[in-house]
Amino acid sequence: MVPDSLPPNTTVADVGERIMVARIVSACGSPPEVPTSTALVGPGDDAAVIRAEDGRVVVTTDMAVEGRHFRRDWSQAVDIGHRVAAANCADIAAMGAVPTGLVVALGLPDSIEVAWVEQLMSGLVAEAARAGASVIGGDVTAADSVVVSVAALGTLEGREPVLRTGARAGDVVAVAGRLGWAAAGLAVLSRGFRSPRALVDAHRRPQPSYAAGVAAARNGAHALMDVSDGLLIDAGRLALASGVGIDIDSASLIVDEPIASAAAAYNLDPLQWILGGGDDHALLAVFAPDAQIPEPFVPIGRVIDAVEQQVQPGEVRVDGRIPEVAAGFEHFRR
Repeated sequence: MVPDSLPPNTTVADVGERIMVARIVSACGSPPEVPTSTALVGPGDDAAVIRAEDGRVVVTTDMAVEGRHFRRDWSQAVDIGHRVAAANCADIAAMGAVPTGLVVALGLPDSIEVAWVEQLMSGLVAEAARAGASVIGGDVTAADSVVVSVAALGTLEGREPVLRTGARAGDVVAVAGRLGWAAAGLAVLSRGFRSPRALVDAHRRPQPSYAAGVAAARNGAHALMDVSDGLLIDAGRLALASGVGIDIDSASLIVDEPIASAAAAYNLDPLQWILGGGDDHALLAVFAPDAQIPEPFVPIGRVIDAVEQQVQPGEVRVDGRIPEVAAGFEHFRR
């Protein structure tokens, strides 16, 4: 029997794996509650079974490690759940697909409280639902620190996937979603502050525009990707995959008031966060010059011919020049 309630501060070591898994499954919703349009079998069996409308399933995975991707003294468990789910669902949207299911693997120290795990799962489930998906399975193991590994699944609904390789010289570069907010929030937290709250919350819970990926695909986007590590570095990845360069118009980048105020307080250029900051999970798309750019995309630059403009494929310029701000985040970069 799985107890309906547990004493306060009960840890995963107190209950053991069987009860912990049962409570996670309960937090995900029983199989009949999984949307029948996407999942035929949900949590509780050895594997989930999903329906793919056209026989193709989009798959991605992302891992979040305590101390590197999140800190428990900076974020509540529910925030971490939202954050991890958003990173995965945004990758599905960046293919022009619709997220349908998440499979979640947890590594947990035995001192972690059961209530903390349940709050983590509630955030994951809520963010998955915002993207149109469900948590459909997973695994739990003991670990020295909290590790949350998610595999996300999605459907193209009969469309072709939008890749990074289709950008062409003369195309319009556009972005959907916020840039720099999460990076600014990280800077605030790193300095020991908890305000401006809007920026801190943006770091804790990114808000990707999942529907923008489908809108981009339906409007003929030539290329599409998720901005997870920073606009400059991710635009460079898209440009390199397409064998082109990109020139960003700084005047087209929106400097929101909270970012402007925080940058002024720290004597920083706000473009440092907007161009180099990651974790907002905005969508970066490339459209033909005569295409109708769908909302909420905003044009921010153009694709340039690498040979004609004498730039290296993958080079990103700002206002025609190589920017001085940091390019973005890369693991293992010294």
